[in-house]
Amino acid sequence: MKKNINRRDFLKVVGVGAASLAMAGCLGDSQDVTDRAGNANKPNFIIIFCDDLGYGDLGCFGSKKHRTPNIDRMANEGMRFTSFYVTSGVCTPSRASLMTGCYPRRVDLHQDSVGGCVLFPVARKGLNPKEITIAEILKQAGYATACIGKWHLGDQPEFLPRRHGFDYYFGLPYSNDMGPEMRQMPPRMNMNNPPVPLLRNEKVIEAPVEQTTLTRRYTEEAIKFIRANKDRPFFLYLPHTMPHHPAHASAAFSGKSANGSFGDAVEEIDFSTGRILAMLAKLGIDNHTLVVFASDNGASHHGGGSNAPLASWKGSTMEGGMRSPTIMRWPGRIGAGGTSDELASTMDLLPTFARLAGTGPPRDRIIDGKDIRPLIFGEKGAKSPHEAFYYYFREQLQAVRSGRWKLHLPLAERQYNFRGDSRKSPMRLYDLDADIAETTNVADDHPDIVKHLLALAEKAREDIGDGRRKGKNQRPAGLVTNPKPLTISLK
Repeated sequence: MKKNINRRDFLKVVGVGAASLAMAGCLGDSQDVTDRAGNANKPNFIIIFCDDLGYGDLGCFGSKKHRTPNIDRMANEGMRFTSFYVTSGVCTPSRASLMTGCYPRRVDLHQDSVGGCVLFPVARKGLNPKEITIAEILKQAGYATACIGKWHLGDQPEFLPRRHGFDYYFGLPYSNDMGPEMRQMPPRMNMNNPPVPLLRNEKVIEAPVEQTTLTRRYTEEAIKFIRANKDRPFFLYLPHTMPHHPAHASAAFSGKSANGSFGDAVEEIDFSTGRILAMLAKLGIDNHTLVVFASDNGASHHGGGSNAPLASWKGSTMEGGMRSPTIMRWPGRIGAGGTSDELASTMDLLPTFARLAGTGPPRDRIIDGKDIRPLIFGEKGAKSPHEAFYYYFREQLQAVRSGRWKLHLPLAERQYNFRGDSRKSPMRLYDLDADIAETTNVADDHPDIVKHLLALAEKAREDIGDGRRKGKNQRPAGLVTNPKPLTISLK
């Protein structure tokens, strides 16, 4: 593997010029910003990323409990992706892949520094400043960039969004249940959690955060950013805190759904999505904006969500843990009412957005994502660019998919599920085209396919590792020696 380059040299790698963006431009102040002149072919990008929204929690994916007319309209006017994956059944590793275009184990964010499945407050670990994120690529291509919502890739200053290519940040540094008033942390963490803070850029402005109004405030910040940058290309990453447990909604939505607080939160996210789409139309940039709607992992077994018709829950390498209800909409470019069942992933957004922006992914390091423009635009005969997709949980490779076939691997070591129960897992082969719920093991009927998938799994072990076996192409996460809490209570 080639040696990593620094960010200054990254400009030479991707072959684009630098474009510094004044924060005033992102915040809507009076200072002039570069307009779209010279960037006419560069589309805007918006990623709306929910937390613990299940595969079956949207009307357009089969929900009978939740009213989601705006997201359903996105699907009617764009394309549903029914085999679209995140790379983990839990938050931090999933988000690391979206930002870097890589499997979480490649960038060492598959677990925290003490073996936890996600990063906790005051974590030593975080997204390495040497990684090149989707935001940095687009920023260098002349885009205004903002992250509004839950980050969860490290809460120390060197790991926060402003250090990873975002001009502006407003949101929570980790999950909404990680404050002292929310839950008892595992004893091995040996920490006293600070109140959950709300940040603007790198300054705490509220602690503990008032969660009932978070979705509304995120939406208002997002609309403000869109209005301020309507005349230039922009990238908005909107990772909602909700409907992660404990789910909250504002007064206008609280108690109004048929599915308790979880349903209330989902329906407010739908309303938020509608406001954003309406603003794009009002500003005349609807046809120039690609909007992606997805979830960071499956619904939790205790949160109120549904992964139907998929099996299992958040934290699992069954389909219910890692297949995301994904929609892409771009009027005039993506045909209305389409569906793609080709395998694709959040890792693919980085190289795809880079190509659409007229540049490319970094060439000095391995990027696992692929350019999926043919799938997005519904080109005739378009197929998944992935030979294989790998399902990891924490440090272990648990399954591999190629085409219609998914093999759950035989695990010699003790294996853990999300609730920490130990078990041993037998080898199981499923035909996902015929058995999306993974009910019938057909391994004995297809020994040749099992052999092929085992060979693909061995490639992943050599490349990025498995269990205690280190891969030859892993990169280190960022580490700090003495992490400090962001704040004590401001109240």
